[in-house]
Amino acid sequence: MAAQDQAEVRVQGPTLQRPARALLSTPVITATLVVALGWLFGRAPGLDRVALFEPVPEPAEATEAVPAPVLELGEATLPTETTERPELAQPETVDLNRASRVRPGAPGGQAPLPPIEVEKPPVPIEDPSGVALDGFYRALSAVQRKEPGAIARVLHHGDSIVVSDYVSGTLRRKLQEQFGDAGHGFVLMANAWPAYFHNDISRFASSGWKVSRIVGPLTPDGLYGLGGVSFRAPPGSRARFGTAKSGRFGRAVSRFEIAYVREPNGGELRLNLNGELHKTLSTQGERTEVAYERIEVPDGSHELEVVTTRGTSRAFGVVMERDTPGVVLDALGVQGARIRFLDQQDDAHWAEQLRWRAPALLIFQFGANESGDGFAYPMEDYHRTMKAVLEQARRAVPNAGCLVLGAMDRAEKRGAALQSMAVIPALVKEQRRASAEVGCAFWDTYTAMGGPGSMSAWVTRGLGQADLTHPTGSGSEVLASWVFRALMAGYDAHLAKER
Repeated sequence: MAAQDQAEVRVQGPTLQRPARALLSTPVITATLVVALGWLFGRAPGLDRVALFEPVPEPAEATEAVPAPVLELGEATLPTETTERPELAQPETVDLNRASRVRPGAPGGQAPLPPIEVEKPPVPIEDPSGVALDGFYRALSAVQRKEPGAIARVLHHGDSIVVSDYVSGTLRRKLQEQFGDAGHGFVLMANAWPAYFHNDISRFASSGWKVSRIVGPLTPDGLYGLGGVSFRAPPGSRARFGTAKSGRFGRAVSRFEIAYVREPNGGELRLNLNGELHKTLSTQGERTEVAYERIEVPDGSHELEVVTTRGTSRAFGVVMERDTPGVVLDALGVQGARIRFLDQQDDAHWAEQLRWRAPALLIFQFGANESGDGFAYPMEDYHRTMKAVLEQARRAVPNAGCLVLGAMDRAEKRGAALQSMAVIPALVKEQRRASAEVGCAFWDTYTAMGGPGSMSAWVTRGLGQADLTHPTGSGSEVLASWVFRALMAGYDAHLAKER
């Protein structure tokens, strides 16, 4: 249901037709102002990489909890192109010892703090069932033995921290460095949010793509694909996906796979491979159904371009993989999302999307936006809805491992002092409880950071952003290193048990 065809539909999100309403989206306000004005480098995920060691500005006064957005039907139009953003890329090597020192002018004085230890995680993975990660560990073992066709796929769901490929990007690199690079994984057709970014890949998309998202505006049929975003493109729209042009990761691909929709009145796509026409793909069908187009290429550097040539076509994204044993990590971030928003998808459709990717591990990393809700969203409802989402995912892919990364600490300014938000321990408690009840493993990010007051200390170290909510690039490196080490400790224990 296009917004221009439904005059009564109020559109939420960035849109050319109704720019005033776009400003009602808090995530869009933050990310757009950062990109446009360049003076809030510590606020939006990704931009802190530009000024990683600059002084931390004073945080703003604490504000009231922001309620979850009203989810409305319609489409938003993406006003800007998706372009290369090398300044947002996470460096392959991050100087954590330097990052752990107090920045000049930062709160806390000039004295150095103890360095962050990244080799050993401060807390282990909790798994009351004892088997929550066995599916992942079996997949890693097959990869390590280099069995033909062995790929350990990780689906990393999350909010803004994953939108910018923060913890997910570092975790992907570390797993691929250890077990092999089997490809980048799933990427959206275009930037559904200004802060959407992926490391180790080359991307471009024209402006004008129309989007419906699980955070609004919503599509009536509940089909959002793997990444929570449905794209419609008028003729002349284009998107490109290619291997990385530099660095050690993402330099080769063996196949592209496009996830799109066949439907009545569908359009036509021209698929160009390395600058030459590969084929023309019709998206017209007798009924609405998800379809996939796979393009095999010799393993190496390649670029796929998708161009809409006739009518309006609907698509979700593109997967890039390789025919080699290794790890693939799909970063599935949705800006402004709560974990319960994953249930905006049609249940059968979401289950089919998960089965399509055949994951060895499901990761869920939410909590920042739930903390913004405060206690206005009751904890019993949070527990119930989180448990329902985890149960849906586990039913869809019962052989996959399941891991919940607990909420980070989040601070607020009260007078001259910074203190942790009271809702954070309550969220962590419900996340741990729901994980155990469903049979998922749990990693306590809050305790790993240092518990109450830790975000303030992380900001002082240069590991937390000035918004007192998100990590910096260095902080993300620390968190991902801890999660990786915790997973490897579990993997070693699994191998010892199997001997």
